[in-house]
Amino acid sequence: MPKFNHRFIAVVVSILAALAVVQANQPTKKILVAHRGASSYAPEHTIAAYKLAIEQRADFVEQDLQITKDGVLVCLHDLTLERTTNVEEVFPDRFKQDVSEDQQPGAQKAKHWYVSDFTLAEIKRLDAGSWKGEQFKGERVPTWQEAVDFVRGKAGLYPETKAPEVYGRRGFDMEKLLMDSLRKNKLERPGADAKTPVVIQSFSDASLRKLRDVHKLKLPLVFLIHSDPQAKWLTETGLKTIKGFADGIGPNKSLIEREPKLVGWAHTAGLTVTPYTFRSGATGRYKDVREEMTQFLFTYGVDALFTDNPDQFPRR
Repeated sequence: MPKFNHRFIAVVVSILAALAVVQANQPTKKILVAHRGASSYAPEHTIAAYKLAIEQRADFVEQDLQITKDGVLVCLHDLTLERTTNVEEVFPDRFKQDVSEDQQPGAQKAKHWYVSDFTLAEIKRLDAGSWKGEQFKGERVPTWQEAVDFVRGKAGLYPETKAPEVYGRRGFDMEKLLMDSLRKNKLERPGADAKTPVVIQSFSDASLRKLRDVHKLKLPLVFLIHSDPQAKWLTETGLKTIKGFADGIGPNKSLIEREPKLVGWAHTAGLTVTPYTFRSGATGRYKDVREEMTQFLFTYGVDALFTDNPDQFPRR
């Protein structure tokens, strides 16, 4: 066997170590998630909004998931249809009346058209674009499968299990429906499609635990947090608990403004940080949404963010 030059080996080891240090200090790419698509410019959760988000170089396009009466996953933010479709015109008598929590005693019950009271065929009759502008007339509520087919190969998918407990009480299993779809599309494993990464998010820790523990899902999971009044989650101990069922947190951006150390605590716990929602109409003390996003990405050090304005995402 040839003799090894020990000095040469030592030099090689030193170079490799130096390269490792340089690589470790390289800035990690910041990730852009298009919130409901490019929803500042096109009607949220329509193919038009998804198309524009991709054109504006979104890394991921977000889909909020609801379930139709006949058990189909569709992309819609609300449990009800009236805000973003013309359901009141097409089905004027198909509402339910509820009293919302913020209504005063004796107030008239509000009318709501719940997604789960309508079949997919009925929902496909609705106009989901005109409310945003006449140029979007005729846009439809897309199914989750239609979103997969449109976005696949162009960006990542970022579905949210929306109100899974509500649907559970109505006899649906949102997690199983999503898992069946991911398997059908061969997207249930990390790296299954390099051009179409998938991250799943939810405000429900029970939903994420079910995906991880019952369905044995290995895809990245993000726990969304709107507020934490009892300090259950957003402490160093709470974040370690989250690490047991998720890979990242998605806090309301105001929570980070209030306590910027939260980002470091999450990173120490092994969690990514993806705050929401950055939009041109709600920038607070910042001059514009680009400045606001820059502060969060490069001063606070978040890993990614949700924005209605993908074209304003600062890149370095």
